[in-house]
Amino acid sequence: MFIIVDEREIVTTGYASGFEREGVSSLGLMPEEFSDWVTTTPQEELGAVDAFLIGDCEGRQAYPRIIRNRIRQAPVLALNEKPSLELTLELFAAGVDDVLRKPIHVREIMARVGAIRRRATEDTENMDVGNIRVFFDGRDPVVAGEEFALPRRERRILEFMARNYGRRVTKTQIYNAVYGLMNEDVDESVVESHISKLRKKLKMQLGYDPIESVRFLGYMLKKEDE
Repeated sequence: MFIIVDEREIVTTGYASGFEREGVSSLGLMPEEFSDWVTTTPQEELGAVDAFLIGDCEGRQAYPRIIRNRIRQAPVLALNEKPSLELTLELFAAGVDDVLRKPIHVREIMARVGAIRRRATEDTENMDVGNIRVFFDGRDPVVAGEEFALPRRERRILEFMARNYGRRVTKTQIYNAVYGLMNEDVDESVVESHISKLRKKLKMQLGYDPIESVRFLGYMLKKEDE
């Protein structure tokens, strides 16, 4: 999920629409809302954030520090409308991971975020969990050696579980990653339906159930011999 902060609602809604078309959840915030949100949101929900996009905001140089007091793994990117070497250097000195020139397509933003994460974690564009290869660039997974087409919500769930391989993720964490925080239009119970369909498809292809669920603890992607 992407968090977009800008003093103009037309900017936050515009980028949110772009992410939605790519099947990625997002949340737009006004500057006056942001500090309270990032300091009061439960840590479990912050774990669903892929990156922060900081647009035109007074005092935004302080945002990277505020963010990293709560969450360290999510890249912070600044959006500028006009080229300015002085401002760019100030933003990098403040701790942002990249400075982007508007207008910029959401696909490029996602690619830059993916590159930052790979550099930070020595990750690649894909990850293998047993006989499942998951891609993080929008492609469908490869399951048991065959390309495996999935609806975008189910694909996002599989990607999220792969990124968190080795630990359990809760229904709330999955919901936040797929639908976004504060989305009241979709009930959280829809996650159970998506996971049920995903499990059946993967089990039919693999011959075993690769998603382990434990009541009250959550879900975990596993290999056949685990």
